[in-house]
Amino acid sequence: MPAIELKGVDKVYGGDNPVAALERIDLAIGEGEFAALLGPSGCGKSTLLNLVAGFEGLTGGTLTVQGAGVERPGPDRGVVFQEAALFPWLNVWDNVVFGPRVQGVPASEYEPRAKETLQLMGLENFHRHLPVQLSGGMKQRVGIARVLVMQPRVLLMDEPFGALDAQTRLTMQDLLLKVWQQLKKTVIFVTHDIDEAILLADTIYVMSARPGRIASRIPVDLPRPRNLDTLTDAHFNDFKKRIMAQMRHDIH
Repeated sequence: MPAIELKGVDKVYGGDNPVAALERIDLAIGEGEFAALLGPSGCGKSTLLNLVAGFEGLTGGTLTVQGAGVERPGPDRGVVFQEAALFPWLNVWDNVVFGPRVQGVPASEYEPRAKETLQLMGLENFHRHLPVQLSGGMKQRVGIARVLVMQPRVLLMDEPFGALDAQTRLTMQDLLLKVWQQLKKTVIFVTHDIDEAILLADTIYVMSARPGRIASRIPVDLPRPRNLDTLTDAHFNDFKKRIMAQMRHDIH
């Protein structure tokens, strides 16, 4: 059974001038798979992610996560946005443990997990810092840690590195590779960056222009584990050429 499955999913925004955002989406993502949604701006990538997160309802078709229908947001699905959206009055530690604390999880249960997560994200020496004292990349580390400490089975990431400078973005991609390699969460990662999709994903789903459809499913046949050196590998460049040719065909 796939971890995430969409069958014939449509999403139409109503009103006087209805807009079809997604049309006949068929998608099946396996347990522990890292899937990237790649496509032009406005093709419905974020809308698809919002449906899986339970932030929006679909118009047609079926959507299941771990075999159950999605009706609302849930702790089994953690969402990382482009902006970390941290509470500015809370330090790193209090931001990270906010979720389990509000849910009434005993401190004896969440504190060891939070310390482990901070270490995993390279934040162990920043636990007392306020968000204003952190760089953009460090804030996003906190945002990811805040999601991971909730132990979701599925990680939904909506262009989480899109607002970062190029060097920081590479650093965060490398960190995410290491985190995923250790935790093996099921991931849907939204991006319009071809290099990022190839570096991170097991499978790339290329989406067409609106109304968004899955135009191609492309397995990434580059070996793991990967790191930033992968970006300069000859196999990477050959694969990128194939992806770009496929996208030109699919989008146009």
